[in-house]
Amino acid sequence: MHECRRLLIADNLIDLWINDLLRVAGGVTRCVSVVLHMLTNDGVPYVGWTGERFVSFLPEKMNRHGLIAGATGTGKTVTCQMLAEIFSDLGSSVFLVDAKGDLTGMGQRGGNKSSVTKRVDQYGLRSEGYEEKGYPVRLWDPFGEQGTPMRMTISGIGPMLLERILELNDVQSGLLEIAFRVADDNGLLLYDLKDLQAMLHYLSEHRQEISATYGNVSTASVGAIQRSLLRLERQGGDRIFGMPDFDPKDLLTAEGRQGVINILEAKELMKSPRLYSSLLVWLLSSFYDNLPEVGDPDYPALVFFFDEAHLLFDDINKPLLEKLTQVIKLIRSKGVGIYFISQSPSDIPDEVLGQLGNKVVHALRAYTPSDMKRVKAAADTFRPNPALDMMETIQGLGTGEAVVSFLDDHGAPSISERVSVLPPQSYIGPLTDEGRETLIRQSPLERVYRESIDPRSAYEDLADREEQGRLEEQQRAEAERRAKETKASAKSHQDDFSDLLGGILKSATRAMGSSAGREITRSILGTLLGGKRRR
Repeated sequence: MHECRRLLIADNLIDLWINDLLRVAGGVTRCVSVVLHMLTNDGVPYVGWTGERFVSFLPEKMNRHGLIAGATGTGKTVTCQMLAEIFSDLGSSVFLVDAKGDLTGMGQRGGNKSSVTKRVDQYGLRSEGYEEKGYPVRLWDPFGEQGTPMRMTISGIGPMLLERILELNDVQSGLLEIAFRVADDNGLLLYDLKDLQAMLHYLSEHRQEISATYGNVSTASVGAIQRSLLRLERQGGDRIFGMPDFDPKDLLTAEGRQGVINILEAKELMKSPRLYSSLLVWLLSSFYDNLPEVGDPDYPALVFFFDEAHLLFDDINKPLLEKLTQVIKLIRSKGVGIYFISQSPSDIPDEVLGQLGNKVVHALRAYTPSDMKRVKAAADTFRPNPALDMMETIQGLGTGEAVVSFLDDHGAPSISERVSVLPPQSYIGPLTDEGRETLIRQSPLERVYRESIDPRSAYEDLADREEQGRLEEQQRAEAERRAKETKASAKSHQDDFSDLLGGILKSATRAMGSSAGREITRSILGTLLGGKRRR
């Protein structure tokens, strides 16, 4: 059976998306038309112009991840904006990290740049479907200042990421693992920083019995972790960790037939690189743990764009890198595509770089021998094009130009091509403060996440236990006091009886002594005085 229809995306994008995939798996072939965009005759979107023809990519291959690289000022941000628009028109939800605050204007109609208008006319884009328009946008900010709050819980992020945020050594990390284990075994919920502080205090107070079961609890390590938590609190951690915690599935939403573009305001967050990277890893892990397997869908359900991607990997330990690499490798089968944005491909570890099938590389500059090595490494990641000297091409690209290679229908990299990246259809640049406030208020999720709540958790439970312990100690002390008083009272009565009995015995003894003495005296005196006995 062949069914060709227009995909109508409901409020819950993920349900419809999975249903469509199940229909395909059941033998129903469908063709999906997308919101009007610049398309080839086969319905795939244009992304660049070679000077002779348009270059496009296959939507069903875009969950195979990708790389967007280039020096500062070469056009990476505009490329991200253009790709995010395409995915939105396809029906994919988008999560886009905005490191500089330049992308919030995507909700408004474009055409505000003369350079864009010039390219539109030069390439004849209007006849290909180009139109200035805005996109459905939601703003997020972990601190809640420039967007809807995006909170995590301590339990949710887990010890592996938290030890990275707190910059703990191996011994301190081991103690943090113990804290989480004890909390789990005792049903203690760790939502925010005060919960973890209370948990650490509990470990310190009960270190002897806990050490016997879970391993050594060092008061020095407890103190070091507590100081790190205070530093995290000064960085705004008290606003990031708490309830209500963010449900990642809230990113899988649509308005009409367009996927929502979720923009994470990250200027402040990037001042704490480990916190930024841990938030992104947590998001990926959450999707990996909760989304179903779908194989290769017609288009991704969700596409991540991670700016300043090198921050994800700076100082990353081996176990976390292995976990992240595994998530990146396997999450594509859940319909999620990840695009790393950085100044050089060499910023990405080889284990991860090998998973990135789609590449857009803007100009790379080489001023030193080490720079030349990075350019060569970037050139070597592309499938060769006999018409291009790749190293010379990458260094000679102008602003808005790039070397691109996308996966073909066999899953192999296409031959690299030099293109001018097509301009976005939405507004280029940031929103005004008034426009931002309006956009935030309009989000249906604003009322869900704006106000923080403080449900019962480890802090209250441990405080109750401590209070119960104090009451029991007071009761024991009172019982001991009463026992001592009873014992003292009994001893006092015994002493009184002993004194009375002693007095009686003494009196009797004195009386007996006096009588016997008189009789003896009389007898003796009588004899001495020569008294006679009566006959």
